[in-house]
Amino acid sequence: MKLKSKLKFPYGYCDFEKIIRKNYLFVDRTDRIHLLEEIGDNILFLRPRRFGKSLLLSMLENYYDLAKADRFEELFGQLAIGQNPTPNHNQYFVMKWDFSMVDPRGEVNKIERSLFNHINQQIRLFSRHYEKFLSYPIDIIETDGFASFQAVLAAIHNSPHRLYLLIDEYDNFANEVMVSREQGQQRYERLIQGEGILKMIFKIIKGTLAGMGLERVFITGVSPVVMSDLTSGQHVAENIYFQPEFNDLCGFRENEVVEMLEQIAVYCRLSHEKTDQTMNMMRRFYDGYTFTNQTVYRPDAPSKPDDSNQAERIYNPTMIFYFLKYLQRYCEYPEEMLDINLAPDRRKLEYVALLPGGPEIILKALDEHEPLTVPKITGRFGVREMLETEDDDTFVASLLYYLGMLTFGGKQGLRRLILRVPNLTIRGLYFERLQKILLPKFNKNEAERVAEIFYTTGNLQPTCEFIEQRFTVFDNRDYKYADELLIKTAFVTVLYNGLYYTVDSETTLQRGYADLTMIIRPDMRPYPLLDHVIEFKYLKLKETGLSGAEVRALSEEKLRALPKVQAKLNDADSQLSRYRQGLHEIYGDKLRLKSHTVVSVGFERVVWEMKSEE
Repeated sequence: MKLKSKLKFPYGYCDFEKIIRKNYLFVDRTDRIHLLEEIGDNILFLRPRRFGKSLLLSMLENYYDLAKADRFEELFGQLAIGQNPTPNHNQYFVMKWDFSMVDPRGEVNKIERSLFNHINQQIRLFSRHYEKFLSYPIDIIETDGFASFQAVLAAIHNSPHRLYLLIDEYDNFANEVMVSREQGQQRYERLIQGEGILKMIFKIIKGTLAGMGLERVFITGVSPVVMSDLTSGQHVAENIYFQPEFNDLCGFRENEVVEMLEQIAVYCRLSHEKTDQTMNMMRRFYDGYTFTNQTVYRPDAPSKPDDSNQAERIYNPTMIFYFLKYLQRYCEYPEEMLDINLAPDRRKLEYVALLPGGPEIILKALDEHEPLTVPKITGRFGVREMLETEDDDTFVASLLYYLGMLTFGGKQGLRRLILRVPNLTIRGLYFERLQKILLPKFNKNEAERVAEIFYTTGNLQPTCEFIEQRFTVFDNRDYKYADELLIKTAFVTVLYNGLYYTVDSETTLQRGYADLTMIIRPDMRPYPLLDHVIEFKYLKLKETGLSGAEVRALSEEKLRALPKVQAKLNDADSQLSRYRQGLHEIYGDKLRLKSHTVVSVGFERVVWEMKSEE
């Protein structure tokens, strides 16, 4: 078999020209340019971090840049838009602002200087790039980036071409200020209220769109929170976030990921079994994002809306490039499934956990029995709503959705939207945050020690003792059904390990749902690890007839002998028998399976049992 050449993955690259010129992999979405032009002249496009927004803007920058008209065939000739371009290609002066380049540290006046420095630097680059198209030089006002921008519009006034302004990560530095520990809320309000610097930017943009030389604006960001606070309900840009035709504008469809993997499989001589295992790993860890809850009608789909018409789930491109680049280089999986570039998302999740109702929402998001539902994803809400509306999950859940921590999972009842965690990578971030909430005395070294005992021997006693000593029930509003979930989540925060296991919750097995399965990753099978399935049961104190102090005083033997405890153990044992059979049907004889029952008596004590293969 003739081997294909290596794929060149543009991991971390967002320069469209470089990607095309150096023949890096580019997944073509240029066919959407027609749709974007039909939408309007002022667009807001939101996606989670590391989803390819900057590359999208770079593509648009090259497409509309009048100074690159002679290179259109070189850059776009092999792409969809090159075969069917719009009349607007290479017809604009293009300027790009990237607010992730603005330093969010320090007082507001320091942030303002950083913003003006960035705008002025982009104007200098603009001036050099378009020198032959400008009738006179642009005056740059060092202390006032807005005045410099007005000078740009004056310089192009007599030209037949108008300005296309691209703003990348419009909410980046404002978000960083908002979540910072150092008087973040006060500094944030100064940026977006009254004559705040961010408020002024969008007032100027709105004003100069009215026939003053600025004709098109394309804005990207993560959430609508900052925009809502800035505009106080006034229309500034059309948000295309939910529109189904743009669901995959950034991100990869599964068939595209399969095609990449198949080429690497040929290069690395991977077996069909290994290729299938690899695709399943990526599906579990990186798939699952849906950015529209609207029905997608297709010519070959039924006339009535049903599940076959729902938008396709999308893979995070940064995660895919991270994984596949490593796989191609070493023909093995990377040990860490979480790309380090997504680490800042931990800070956003920490901020959400501090909002009113935040811990409860995080816990609800992990509950497969009672999924988190909301009447809608809110398109306009500010910080004040999140901080002051304690009886409504909608704002916090919507923020998690925009951050990529939740995604659509269908509809329930009266068209309430089901929100779910997209994949195992994001689920791992939830467990990290819940460690600090449920186990405030968490000791990482000790937790790793007790977990490793469990991984290799199946002995859960050290883990049980670790949790008994540290578990805290946080104050919640309505958790009458969450007791078992709380206990299960506490255990998972200690036992979760993406290096060794594919950890799954509520796995469908034999017409039931296993509470927790930990299946050894294919690349870790040579090591002395065990596969595990765990069933959790919760016994209320009042069902035992004992007080918390009395339960704590019982010996292990007497606690286990309580009739109610025995009944829970027996009930779990019958369920585990079915789950073991189901797991063997899926994974075959390679399993080294141990099954475990965990019964929590109130939040005081834990009893457990282990069964080996039968």
